[in-house]
Amino acid sequence: MSERIFLEPIRSVPTFKKRFEIVERKGIGHPDTICDLLMNQVSIELCKMYLKETGAIQHHNMDKSLLVAGQSENKFGGGKITKPMKLVIGDRATFEVKGQKLPVEEVAISTAKKWFDDNLRFVRDEHVEYQLEIGTSSRELCSIFKNPKSFVSNDTSALVGYAPFTKTESSVLETEEYVNSQNFKKEFSESGEDVKVMGVRNNDNLDLTISIAFVDSHVDSENHYFKRKQEMVESISEFHKKREDFEEVKITINNLDSKNKGIEGLYLTVLGTSADNADSGEVGRGNMANRVISLTRPAGSEAFAGKNPVSHIGKIYNALSFKLAEDIQKMVPDFEEVLVWMYNIIGKPVNEPAAIVVQPISEKEIDSSNFESTVKEIIDQNLNKMNEFCMNLASGKIQIL
Repeated sequence: MSERIFLEPIRSVPTFKKRFEIVERKGIGHPDTICDLLMNQVSIELCKMYLKETGAIQHHNMDKSLLVAGQSENKFGGGKITKPMKLVIGDRATFEVKGQKLPVEEVAISTAKKWFDDNLRFVRDEHVEYQLEIGTSSRELCSIFKNPKSFVSNDTSALVGYAPFTKTESSVLETEEYVNSQNFKKEFSESGEDVKVMGVRNNDNLDLTISIAFVDSHVDSENHYFKRKQEMVESISEFHKKREDFEEVKITINNLDSKNKGIEGLYLTVLGTSADNADSGEVGRGNMANRVISLTRPAGSEAFAGKNPVSHIGKIYNALSFKLAEDIQKMVPDFEEVLVWMYNIIGKPVNEPAAIVVQPISEKEIDSSNFESTVKEIIDQNLNKMNEFCMNLASGKIQIL
């Protein structure tokens, strides 16, 4: 494998030292994140079913989904849903193995319903309709799974990961996690799960524009809305003061709000997600495999969520490239920043990428020959544990999105 590992040092300013940085994070109730996390869970549950019923993970890809926004009527003290959301679940799966019928559609529907129950406080069964568009996997792709001990790639693709996380990325991620935490929801019951955080760093100043879907049943009036919004700003500001990451953090919530317009000037929802009326979602438009969207970093074109965890490199390399970058950067601190590109061809073994390109970034000149053996050893160790890594993806042990 060593002959397919390439080091290409880049003399440049690392991301965390650049003047500007832009990072986004979509919370669990954002329509795109709903699609990503829900469909990834469908894949996990299908893997469990396949293992139980057939002894091996079978071909499936659950990375095609559309959440069609419903319609609602907002009202102070509680509005109503006039048309439910519709979740379209699509792509391909294995419905039969050696004459045994497998409950693919049942698993998909039950998993989706449970996901809504577990993650969105105000969404009930009657608020979502389901449309199944899951087709039967092709024979050619199913043939990949005849030898479960040696999987080959079912796609030709290239992915990229990077390390380390910058303090901007950490701040944006942890701001969303704070707003969607149990403690925050307990203090601000009117805050829904649909949260989006956009962070723009200019030198050591961070500008956070936050979108929070308010739940109308917990809002009494326009004055109440703006009072609680200001208290949220103060709470998030206090959260950042304790972090002491930046010289100044400016926080804005629901920037489109307009006073003296009543409900029309407020960001109100019935269910705590804009998908109940305003915004649809789909797989692949949410967070990257490292849980943020960094616009000033390189990014692959593959959606991570729902892809097969043992054969689709669009999922496997998406996650592994970030792990490799992190492992390398920790072991070689002279690399201020590390990019790892992974590429493979359909039909080739998953644990034998066609190429792995490691690009250490530093303002100083780097002699890669001093670190080449260390880098290759780290990569080889990870590739030798590919089956374990894939099974961790299949079981959901690796936190993503």
